Amino acid sequence: MTPLVCLHGWGMRGAIFADLALTGRTVLMPDLPGYGDAPLPTRYSAEAIARQLAANAPARLALLGWSMGSLVAQAWAKLFPAQVERLILVAATPCFRQRADWPHGLSDADIAAFAEGVTLDSRATLARFLSLQARGSDDARAVIARLRTALAALGEPSATTLTAGMALLADTDLRGDASAIRAPTLMLHGDRDGLCPPAAAAWLAGQIPEARQVVLAHAAHAPFLSHPAVFNRIVREFLDE
Repeated sequence: MTPLVCLHGWGMRGAIFADLALTGRTVLMPDLPGYGDAPLPTRYSAEAIARQLAANAPARLALLGWSMGSLVAQAWAKLFPAQVERLILVAATPCFRQRADWPHGLSDADIAAFAEGVTLDSRATLARFLSLQARGSDDARAVIARLRTALAALGEPSATTLTAGMALLADTDLRGDASAIRAPTLMLHGDRDGLCPPAAAAWLAGQIPEARQVVLAHAAHAPFLSHPAVFNRIVREFLDE
């Protein structure tokens, strides 16, 4: 049984996936570069991070990417198709930022506000971002509390890491690479996700040759926290196919 490698989102750490219930399967939860003891690469891009992680990962694996981690997962699956048997993209998009031909993202004003906030008060900006991840989901307060508790326990990333990650989110556009992903892919998305619109994931699911999308009702940007039972069941069933 191949291990599952889980890639976390902006501001968090790998251990946010500690409660994934996948009996009998090894779950690896690496910190992305810049988080914990993982050093920042010279170039902070989805491709560079994917290459750094892939070099130290099992030869065959299933890969799960959440939010910013989904960008890294998409790059990884394209770069190393022989390594990635199955791909799970959670709250995913190929492009976080709105563009002239891409309405499914954060506006330039939103991106600029987050970037400025990291410079002025990274802790407050990170707290705001955690709140936005849960807004609209069932038990939003409980999800926010879990995110904040996890962050406090794991340690906040540096402003340098947060700034590099915000630039990655602003600059990355993987739409042209989607059709090159060959792994069977599951898209899991909350219907109330205010950071990555479900339409972005629907577009991506239509471009990846072997992709399908599951939209979770009453879930926002962190469905594995707000709806763990159904999330775990869907993931288990996909990986066991």
